[in-house]
Amino acid sequence: MPWQEVVVDCRPLGFSATAAPRYSCRLCNSHFHSSSPACTKATKARVSIKEAMGTRCDRNSLILGLLIGFCVLFQCSANLWDTNALLVVNASKSSTRKMPESLFGVFFEEINHAGAGGLWAELVSNRGFESGGQHSPSIIDPWSIIGDDSMLKVTTDFSSCFKQNPMALKMEVLCDNHGTNICPVGGVGIYNPGHWGMNIEEGKTYNLVLYIRSLESINVTVSLTDSIGVQTLATANIIESDVSDWTKMEAKLKAKGSNVNSRLQLKTDKKGVIWFDQVSLMPTDTYKGHGFRNDLFKMVADMKPGFIRFPGGCFVEGEYLRNAFRWKETVGPWEERPGHFGDVWMYWTEDGLGHYEFLQLAEDLGAAPVWVFNNGISHKESVDPSNIMPFVQEALDGIEFARGDPNSTWGSVRAKMGHPEPFDLKYVAIGNEDCWLKNYRANYLQFYAAIQKAYPDIKMISNCDGSNGQLDHPADMYDFHIYANASTVFSMANTFDRTSRVGPKAFVSEYAVTGNDAGSGSLLGALAEAGFLLGVEKNSDVVEMASYAPLFVNTNDRRWMPDAIVFDSSQSYGTPSYWMQHFFKESNGATLLKSTLQANSSSSLEASAIVYRDTEDNKNYLRVKVVNFGSNTVNLKIMINGLDPNLLDTSGSKTVLSSTNVRDENSFANPEKVTPVKSLLETAGKNMDVILLPHSLTCFDVKMKSDITQMTADDTAYVSSM
Repeated sequence: MPWQEVVVDCRPLGFSATAAPRYSCRLCNSHFHSSSPACTKATKARVSIKEAMGTRCDRNSLILGLLIGFCVLFQCSANLWDTNALLVVNASKSSTRKMPESLFGVFFEEINHAGAGGLWAELVSNRGFESGGQHSPSIIDPWSIIGDDSMLKVTTDFSSCFKQNPMALKMEVLCDNHGTNICPVGGVGIYNPGHWGMNIEEGKTYNLVLYIRSLESINVTVSLTDSIGVQTLATANIIESDVSDWTKMEAKLKAKGSNVNSRLQLKTDKKGVIWFDQVSLMPTDTYKGHGFRNDLFKMVADMKPGFIRFPGGCFVEGEYLRNAFRWKETVGPWEERPGHFGDVWMYWTEDGLGHYEFLQLAEDLGAAPVWVFNNGISHKESVDPSNIMPFVQEALDGIEFARGDPNSTWGSVRAKMGHPEPFDLKYVAIGNEDCWLKNYRANYLQFYAAIQKAYPDIKMISNCDGSNGQLDHPADMYDFHIYANASTVFSMANTFDRTSRVGPKAFVSEYAVTGNDAGSGSLLGALAEAGFLLGVEKNSDVVEMASYAPLFVNTNDRRWMPDAIVFDSSQSYGTPSYWMQHFFKESNGATLLKSTLQANSSSSLEASAIVYRDTEDNKNYLRVKVVNFGSNTVNLKIMINGLDPNLLDTSGSKTVLSSTNVRDENSFANPEKVTPVKSLLETAGKNMDVILLPHSLTCFDVKMKSDITQMTADDTAYVSSM
């Protein structure tokens, strides 16, 4: 007998909030109602049977059995059938909650040359000749000489006029502009290539400051050149008859050409001895003149961070306390800052980016400062509780520097630096990742008591995790760090579902996908992190803040991977994790709506819904964010209940972060390979049928015609129907 094709048409009868969808599977006027995968996952199945058993309708039972057997055999697995999902959003006022104003922010640590040679725009590396230590002679890298040892000798000595920076460079010139040992054309001297090359741009002006001393008159040429000293980009002469005492010299160098791998040269053709110290070169176009490199500042500002945590991280602790970040040594005139060797990330910083500059950075970003201070603990040392009070006082002084009256001891130092008004410091973290180290709890209690007494409004953050149980000490927040593979991070979306709703709140101050899944910054890592952050949003009643780590990496010194922003001397780009965070920048202070993915929906999905006000057009928007962590396209129905349908526009926008390969990364060669793509959402409203690409993060924005206060208080007043 011939084969015939029989169509089994499975159509949804409707959805309910408490049960799986019911489908009518019609076969020869018979109906089969089921919530099993046989019907819930398929929309149309074709079954061929051999026509050998009477009329078609007589064979209903056989065909039905074959259909059920087929689905049972394949178990309607996600790989084959899981392409439909339902997201129910409850927009009634009784189901809404305002999220913290500073929920999502950034974490700056001096790692990967994030500040020195990065955000901090100083172009000279080792400007005070201190990085080799207080020894004579000492290494002066990356300074090098121009000429050979028959023409000049260079060393370091202790002749500096700055007490905390005793080292200076001594240059003895053996050649001259006359006589038997004639200097080469242009003279001899020293040069500094900066941090892997200085980016000099045509038409821009650079401020040169240096301190100089000599027992004779001087004629020094300062210039900006290419990496080998052939192309001159800018030049100036320093001619003085009397510099027998240390003298501060300044010059403005206007570039007549561009080179991303430039250097600063100091040369002379006059025999004699010249001492140099504290040589600085800064662009004049830093952000507001505050010293921040414009393009990198803008990338952070574009994220609209609600807070900035600084200056670390392990940078705060040090392997040994002698190399920890000590804030008092980073304030005041830059020439007087001693700098220090960060022995965790293994490089020298002049600390031009110091305590004052971090507070200024927070203010410029409009972000709440979160100061992490050393609590007497390094990676390998711990101050005994009986001796901790000097460290407690240092923390109190640091708060006074930020908040104190301009006539106070440390407030006056801030005022002299140009900021008489207090900074808005309300959060401090007592140490970093020190919970289980010796003496942490005993020392913590002394810090907590002293700060609470002097500044009762400041919120204090403990290093001990309180997500799974109550802390054994007082705190306003507790630190929570997560570095893991992509699957683990994505699965942690529900981490705070079970956290107690009373007591200290979580500060997820460091999160990232790491290892092979992350590479140098992959789409896979970004999607897993997005799934985790959706869980943070939905648990923002117990999570106060969250920030990715690390923020920056100079591509010439990758101490840690991945990172959010990659840069060199002249260019930068955001990794997929950077762009992922843009999907959350409107969440600070927004209104969270209750959203539920139905039980039958794919486990590869995470979603949330918010209402926010766009500061650019001052309009309110409903935003739904969904991560599809799976490899299949998903047909998603979004149902919005509890909202007058007249409050929503009929069109909106869709923004997608995805790529052809889940391992794709951005690079200098292709900086926008994985970036958000925005398009028109033509059929917006209370019921939306949308498509989620495999391995994607998607947000749907629909303009509202009123604010959240006009939503109904009745959960069932406006319930969508299919």
